[in-house]
Amino acid sequence: MRFSGRRAIVTGGASGIGEAVAKRIVQEGGKVAIWDLKGGIKVDISDHESVARATVETLKQLGGIDILVNSAGITGPTVPLAEFPVDGWKQVIDINLNGAFYCNKAVVPHMVAQNYGRIVNIASIAGKEGNPNASAYSASKAGVIGMTKSLAKELAKHNITVNAVTPAAVRTPIFDQMPQSHIDFMLSKIPKGRFGTVDEVANLICWLASEECSFSTGAVFDVSGGRATY
Repeated sequence: MRFSGRRAIVTGGASGIGEAVAKRIVQEGGKVAIWDLKGGIKVDISDHESVARATVETLKQLGGIDILVNSAGITGPTVPLAEFPVDGWKQVIDINLNGAFYCNKAVVPHMVAQNYGRIVNIASIAGKEGNPNASAYSASKAGVIGMTKSLAKELAKHNITVNAVTPAAVRTPIFDQMPQSHIDFMLSKIPKGRFGTVDEVANLICWLASEECSFSTGAVFDVSGGRATY
């Protein structure tokens, strides 16, 4: 019961990795506010005012915030950069990077006030290596990694850890946004020869979100089946 008495926000918690994390936290004694357009507290994380309203509602429901897991995200168009639609670029950055910023910004004051917090931002191996025909997604996830490292240094003396997780491809509903050729490319890059599972990623996230993770902060944890090279 690692999360007994703990209160968590999981963005994108209605499906995929976020759903697996939310279920695991509840199973281990925690309370979870799911932030998702498809369930829980409905919030558009690309809109800072929507995030602010969701924060108020979460505090009302849970009484505080101990954990933030940022799992919401989109892939965007899968085309070469020269052909990338400007609106598509902006949408990916607004959700994946700006959305993560708004959510982190909203919870930090509450964590600082109680001198405790765990923040886990879900990035991607694409943010470290760059996937061809996925420039916006790769750039947004690289930004999440940089933001995570910066924030971790700011909060290190407040008993708040901030870490990033960089999965390789995991079969979730986000695959529905990709052409089969891109899915095949991602699989070809994984030495284990298979996609990860949501539970494998959730196992790591839940450790990072627990009191057990007390000294690791500003770090990037790979779940890549051997793909990661740095």
